[in-house]
Formats: sequence, C-alpha cells, structure tokens
Amino acid sequence: MGTELPLFPVQASTIAPRVDHLLYFLLTVSALFTVAIFAAVFYFAIKYRRRSESELPVVTHGGLTLEIAWTVIPFCLTMVMFVWGASVFFATSRPPDDAKEVYVVAKRWMWKLQHMEGQREINELHIPVGQAVKLTMTSEDVIHSFFVPAFRTKADVLPGRYTTTWFQPTKPGKYHLFCTQYCGTKHSAMIGWIYVMSPQDYQAWLSGGTTGSLASSGEKLFQVLACANCHHLDSPGRCPNLRNLYGSRVELSDGSVVTADEGYIRESILTPSAKIVAGYQNVMPTFQGLVTEENVLQLIEYVKSLTPKPGPEPTKSGEKAVSIVRETSKEKH
Repeated sequence: MGTELPLFPVQASTIAPRVDHLLYFLLTVSALFTVAIFAAVFYFAIKYRRRSESELPVVTHGGLTLEIAWTVIPFCLTMVMFVWGASVFFATSRPPDDAKEVYVVAKRWMWKLQHMEGQREINELHIPVGQAVKLTMTSEDVIHSFFVPAFRTKADVLPGRYTTTWFQPTKPGKYHLFCTQYCGTKHSAMIGWIYVMSPQDYQAWLSGGTTGSLASSGEKLFQVLACANCHHLDSPGRCPNLRNLYGSRVELSDGSVVTADEGYIRESILTPSAKIVAGYQNVMPTFQGLVTEENVLQLIEYVKSLTPKPGPEPTKSGEKAVSIVRETSKEKH
C-alpha cells in the first residue's frame, strides 16, 4: 500500500508490516473521528441556529444512551490501540536468542560498527537476509538515533550507556540509515547504508580481511593493559575472577546485588570505584580516556567469552543406541 510514495518506504523486515498496520489503523480512526466531528459541528450549527431575535432555545434533559455511547466507544478504541501498540513494542524490544550481535558506536558524524567476527565498518552494515540482528549501541559524544525506515526501526543511542534494538531483514537490497536526533552542524550528513545480502554472499564478504574476532582482540588488549596481573583466571587475585562472570549475580560491598551485563562490565572498566565487589578493595585504576569505546567493546566481548554459552540439552540418542544393541543381541540368541 503506497510503497511508491516517500512516506511509505518498502517493508523490508519482519516487524515492518506490523508497524504499518498499526499506523494505518490509527490514521483511519483519526480520519473517521475528524470527519464525524466536523460533520456534527456543521449539522448542529445549521439545525439549532437561532432563527429570530425572540426565539429561545428549548431546554432538554437526559441523553443517557448518548453519554454511554460516546464514553464506551472511545474507551474501546483506545484499549485496542494500547494492546496493539504494546504487542508491537514488546516484539521490537525482545530480540531472539539466536540473533546475530553487532556493536554500534555513534560519533559526530559517523556510525562505527563492529561484528563479532572482527569485521569493522563505517556508515555501512552488511547482514544476511532472514537472520535476526541485535544491535548494542552507545555514543562517544552526544545523543544520536539509529533509524532505518525500511525496517521501521528507530532507537536512541546514548553516551555513557548501552541501548539495544533488533530487526530481521526479509528482502535483499540496500537501505538507508539515518540519524534522527539533531547532533550538531553536520547532523544531516550522518547517514549510511544497510546491505542485506544472501547467506552465500554474506559469508563471502565476511571471509574478507579481518584481524580476528572481537573477543580475540579483547584478549590481546587485556594483556596489553596488564589486566591479568590482578584478574587471575585460575587462581585468586587482587581483583575478582572474570571467568563465568557475564550474566551472573554479583554481590557488592554495600550489600546490594547486580547482574553482570554489558553495562556493568563497561562501568567497571571506566568507573571501577562505582561498584566494589564484596570482599575486594578499591584498587583498580580507571581506564577512562585510556581506551576508546571500541576497545571497551572488545574487552566486554572477551569477558563474555570467558562464560561458556549453554549448549543444547542432552538427547537420549545414546540410550536408544544401547537399547537397539541389546535387542539385536537378544534376537541372535
């Protein structure tokens, strides 16, 4: 519907049709009420106009049915809008577990993107069609906003913290990327392109020159910064052990408990005195100004790699194989 018009870009993600259908519903309800209200205004202005100077209006009382109607109908419509909008919101805010992860760092006036495999891009993002993609974003300076019209995806990118969004492209092609938060004199030039490729073409692109995965780069930086002198992985050290840290619950010296997510690890690198782990002293120096946002992301991925991902649940294929062998041996005897 209206895909040729600039106001209606192509639907190129799984969430795009749901967003458009909600928009069409809101526009339809707004148009119908606008027409109905203006029609009622003109109708009542003509019907109940004063025809002479001596004419007095007739006083009427009641209208309970009308009162109930114009209360219940708008209430039902607004509840439909609320439930429908909430379902779209929850769908856009919860990426699938198997989503491909990409880090985004916004900087006046460019987009810097890093793949887990180590590929880096500026103002471009190559992704495979049909694969859900989760973006973890932060800014080096001011507030930006990541907007891809064809995907109906828009999320603010904030300095000092991480925000996430996700999308699953459905059509190969080249799609515009914009910053929709005014960020300075060259805000209009902060644009880029999303390249949605077939899985084969994406793998060919991904196999191009790379210096290693994001986690391996983080491991090298971990050694260069001498973090291993205090964070021992196989024995107690002056600072907490980072193995199996990501996703765990961490007890702090003030008695509170936090979850070790990307934000916690980032804060521990840049502002280590903000949250002191119980049983440890505040001896870690700050790396604020010594590492870039890209370096922080590399260190985060290295710490995450120290926590093994849960594998698939064990199957009963082994038990079935044993039972088959037993049944075969019984038949022979």
